[in-house]
Amino acid sequence: MRILAILKIAARALKRNMLRTTLTMLGIIIGVGAVITMVSISNGAKAMVEAQIASLGQNVILVFSGSVSRGGIHTGWGSAGTLTIEDANGIQREVPGVVSVSPEVRTGSQVAAGNQNWATQILGEGADYLELRQWPLAEGAMFTDQDVRGANKVAVIGKTTSRQLYGDSGAIGQVIRIKSVPFVIVGELSPKGLSVQGGDQDDVLIIPYTSAMKRVTGQTNLRSINVQAEDASVIATAQQQIIDLLRQRHRITQGHDDDFNVRTQQEIADAVTGTQKVMRLLLLAIACVSLVVGGIGIMNIMLVSVTERTREIGIRMAVGAKGRDILTQFLTEAVALSVVGGGIGIAVGVGASRILAAINNWPALTDVQSIALAFVVSALIGIVFGLYPAQKASALDPIDALRFE
Repeated sequence: MRILAILKIAARALKRNMLRTTLTMLGIIIGVGAVITMVSISNGAKAMVEAQIASLGQNVILVFSGSVSRGGIHTGWGSAGTLTIEDANGIQREVPGVVSVSPEVRTGSQVAAGNQNWATQILGEGADYLELRQWPLAEGAMFTDQDVRGANKVAVIGKTTSRQLYGDSGAIGQVIRIKSVPFVIVGELSPKGLSVQGGDQDDVLIIPYTSAMKRVTGQTNLRSINVQAEDASVIATAQQQIIDLLRQRHRITQGHDDDFNVRTQQEIADAVTGTQKVMRLLLLAIACVSLVVGGIGIMNIMLVSVTERTREIGIRMAVGAKGRDILTQFLTEAVALSVVGGGIGIAVGVGASRILAAINNWPALTDVQSIALAFVVSALIGIVFGLYPAQKASALDPIDALRFE
């Protein structure tokens, strides 16, 4: 039989009961739509996480101070204050492949400018911090090494903090008070967006770490140390050398736990995306179940169709149709059901992902590969679940089929 004739007969058979055909395709539509939506949202979330990780800078290694446990309460990294300025200087001086180091002091405080005030994050950093983070300035300049050595009262302000305190007027040259200590703003940062943890990176005020320690917090230890390696190929080596150096400096003997944590960007990315991968697999499993249910629906309706059209099959065989012609006809109808359902499901999935992205302000990235894969899978479902009914139809005896009431 010619392909065109087969397709015409298949279309006529499916149009005979449109409600039944639509309900049969529903499982495939839901399954394919769920897969496309899940892949689009997942790809968008992955791209967003990668962008957030990239906002840390390139080839960055983060050294965190140890944690504290009191009364069964674990306070987390950075709470023990086990890192010192000498540790940061030692890393800069003794670890090959390290190009810049920025000791970090982190605290939160109410800041004031004129009659305005705002609670923001205060970062005490080295002069290389913005270069290490690849964070450009919108205007002004970064404080210098001389400012760090002299614990000078200078600051670089983030976009969110600047907008809250100064509105649209310029912040450069203005005086901002941190715990009644006046600092002069010498630079304003370009917008950075959300951090890996979901916080606003632009809601920040950066001052020399020496100024933070002497004039704001009064602490003598560091929360963390930001380290930049010269190349991605030396990150693993530099990470291990930093661990060895700090264990030696902190006099940590064999068999004892470190009082610090050293993490790379990739490790942070893996930790952040771990939960996302589990959820993606769960959603994929649910979508696959829906596709299988849709396939079973196709098999069921095709078996009903074989029973309803038994006399038709007998007549076609009596006038010369062969078993393979009948098999091809019913298999084509099953594949048509699944392919049309898959096409509608793709459209539904793309539309749903864009609506969800718009409502929740999530990115949604639909790639051609996932659409092609969904289309192929829907066709395979038609073949797999339509094969048995088609074989059953092709195996009918013409005489018995003609006698069927």
